[in-house]
Amino acid sequence: MAKLDVDKLVDEVRAGSRAAIGRAVTLVESTSSKHREAAGRLLDELGPNAMGARRIGISGVPGSGKSTFIDAFGTLLTGRGHRVAVLAVDPSSARSGGSILGDKTRMARLSADPKAFIRPSPTAGALGGVARATRSAMTVLAAAGYDTLLVETVGVGQSETTVAQLTDTFLLLALARTGDSLQGIKKGVLELADVVAVNKADGAAAGEARVAARELSGTMHLLGHDETGWTPPVLTCSGMTGDGLEEVWEALESHLAHLTNTGGLTRRQQQQRVDWMWSSVHDDLDQRLRDSPQIRKLGAELTEQVRAAELSPGHAADRIVAEFLAGEHDDG
Repeated sequence: MAKLDVDKLVDEVRAGSRAAIGRAVTLVESTSSKHREAAGRLLDELGPNAMGARRIGISGVPGSGKSTFIDAFGTLLTGRGHRVAVLAVDPSSARSGGSILGDKTRMARLSADPKAFIRPSPTAGALGGVARATRSAMTVLAAAGYDTLLVETVGVGQSETTVAQLTDTFLLLALARTGDSLQGIKKGVLELADVVAVNKADGAAAGEARVAARELSGTMHLLGHDETGWTPPVLTCSGMTGDGLEEVWEALESHLAHLTNTGGLTRRQQQQRVDWMWSSVHDDLDQRLRDSPQIRKLGAELTEQVRAAELSPGHAADRIVAEFLAGEHDDG
């Protein structure tokens, strides 16, 4: 990345320049230590402009139609005058480096909409990286004037928990499956949901979707309400036909109003800022460990001993941490 004029970039992001927004997101997502200061300055400057955006996490089991839903839902919102940004959180395969969500063609209408901005966020398998990169990217996009941020997850693994901790409302898309509508949905994911929508409720599948919605509604009532007293509603919708999308938006708006009226939104956002601080501490220490020549040398030696079962992993970790701390004291 060429040397950046941060003040100029801040002005261009605030003005809504799409090219500048892309450069700013790339900067704040960078894990390079040489970009850290500029990224921090950029976020400090943009932070006050990023407080009012609505942040919605969207997840669902594989095959639940997330891309079609977001394409139609986002288009509905831009039609109402909203400016919509989509962040596709994708812990890319550590083996192949591939990105499941990186293809904008999955959302053909929204990607061509001048009121929308779509950004994949591959992170090479590091969920800590997901949190840092996504929080930072959301700040840039909100400061650029996008009032509704949709954060999509792949629907598997731990990314749902991470995204639920970054957003105001978590929407879970479910899929009706004959005789087993709850298959593929883990209890932990249901507990994260603020609104549940059974997608693909169209054509011959509409009846099955309604049955699945009733079953899921019963399950959600068994799980009980959250600490603010909110019990997640269960709806049906179709990203393909657009049926039910208005009702999904109304449910999301109702949840936001409930959080606002109960003080839950303030508490949630305060805790998210504190979590951001501590996750940044974790990421910074992790990066310093990886950048340290002494640690790389010692780590290579200890790795061989651990592989040969000559040293326990825990003992090896203790020696690495001790070496790192000793180096920090020497540098100080």
